[in-house]
Amino acid sequence: MSRAIDRRQFVRAVGGAGLVATAGFLQEDEAEEDPEPEEGGEVLVWDAGGTGGTYYPLSGEFKTIVEAATPHGLQVQSTGASVENVGSLAREDSDFALIQNDINFFAYNGTGLEEFEGRPIENLRGVASLYPETIHVLVAAGAGYESVADLAGATINTGDLGSGTQVNALQILETAGVEEFDEQNADFATAADQLRDGDIDAAFIVGGWPVGAVEELATTADVDILAIGDDLLEQLLDEIEFFAEDEIPGGTYDGVEEAVQTVSVQAMITTHEAVDETIVEEVTAAIFDNADELTIKAEFIDVESALDGMSIPLHPGAEAYFGERDEVDLDEELGDES
Repeated sequence: MSRAIDRRQFVRAVGGAGLVATAGFLQEDEAEEDPEPEEGGEVLVWDAGGTGGTYYPLSGEFKTIVEAATPHGLQVQSTGASVENVGSLAREDSDFALIQNDINFFAYNGTGLEEFEGRPIENLRGVASLYPETIHVLVAAGAGYESVADLAGATINTGDLGSGTQVNALQILETAGVEEFDEQNADFATAADQLRDGDIDAAFIVGGWPVGAVEELATTADVDILAIGDDLLEQLLDEIEFFAEDEIPGGTYDGVEEAVQTVSVQAMITTHEAVDETIVEEVTAAIFDNADELTIKAEFIDVESALDGMSIPLHPGAEAYFGERDEVDLDEELGDES
């Protein structure tokens, strides 16, 4: 469907999608079999994201670490990611979730998106920041698109309905002046298939590089990643406080040999206030005390950066863990958020 996106329409578009997600009317989550906790442990529900992104495989590594270091079992679920995960935590249907820091801020403060406007979700609590989630704007190589502004009139997959990817995609398109385009909504793996098959012109994928769906696509098709150019970059950094300047290194994906300038948000582990303080402390300690066992985003996941971009109040269990670490000054890192 062709649509003109202005600021009001942007909020309505994302708001409507997010309402569906947070109300829990999306397709039922893909979940593994229930884990069996040890004596004294609990089954903890952990919402990740789509299987083609970074959230899901990283959550699988967290599951292995947490189950080895604590008596608890993690039930990792594939979901539509950030906005949907906010809804699950709000309803206390899950115990932990991976959520972008900007979506956490909007949800907790009841602002930014229509489904949150005036309806703050005040039970959200932060556990830790993990890594930059890099925004990839993918197009077919040789298709003639040189910048985001060139996507006017194109068919674009902006990510799953109600996802943080969709939020970021519409923010970027609006800022770039792209007012008319055909919007498609699907997970990363489907978006990659659509681009490979010529069913769409561009796809937004947000995740820590290398993203599995992009890696696979780049091995079977010639793709380009559009740079967020200097003027657009400056506008985005001025207008959207949670965007940070980022770069996809050359050679990260087959056929993309030069570094690509772009922006990112932060991936966060989030929980809700009703989760037991001891459980949150145990899970936080398991992950950060054993971060050297990670193979995904291991270069970023570290105690020293775990509170960077923390956009909501810290859960007391996480505060107890980080408060005992010499590398962390809670007062300096959190200020008014603690």
